[in-house]
Amino acid sequence: MPELTKKHHTELVDLRVIGPLANRHRALEVLKEMGFVDQTDSIPWREAFPSIREEHLPGISLLGARTKEGMTQTRLSELTGIPQRHLSMMEHGKRTIGKKNARLLAKVLNVDYRVFL
Repeated sequence: MPELTKKHHTELVDLRVIGPLANRHRALEVLKEMGFVDQTDSIPWREAFPSIREEHLPGISLLGARTKEGMTQTRLSELTGIPQRHLSMMEHGKRTIGKKNARLLAKVLNVDYRVFL
């Protein structure tokens, strides 16, 4: 299994400009060539999913990471030693994950343990 490496945070900038509408397309093309992405139609995920509460995020992250790896709760239980029923409760927000379990899960699922906290 590959080792996780510490990655540096990418520095991003959010540009808001004012100019002639006639030059909008040309300006966007130039910015795209420089690596910028037009996000005029995007909205923050919290606005898109208002029903997701903060306390559910660790469980949703666990479910997503497990699904990404194509792993069942049973297999994840075997690899981590965490009972399958506990994993189910964690994914449904009925049980906290905790730092110790977060580290175990992160190692097996190839993610940073902090996504589960």
